[in-house]
Amino acid sequence: MEQWEIVEKLRKNPAKLQALMQSQEGQSLMRALQGNDGGKTLQRAASQAAGGNSSEMVRLLQQVMSSPDGAALVQRMEEMLKNQE
Repeated sequence: MEQWEIVEKLRKNPAKLQALMQSQEGQSLMRALQGNDGGKTLQRAASQAAGGNSSEMVRLLQQVMSSPDGAALVQRMEEMLKNQE
């Protein structure tokens, strides 16, 4: 599953997003996405995604996935999404 597919799937299903973000993996992803600016970039990306433009959120996910730990985390979350379908 591509990053933009993950973002779009979650954007269209708020209940699934909430369940995922309450999981241990979701909490780890939030910490990774918040980065060094106190979460300002994440807030801006989330606002844009809510308005239909998910490109900034995809960029943040790609940044997280550039590390082995981040890639493994996103992989686990993808599996969780597949299991919820």
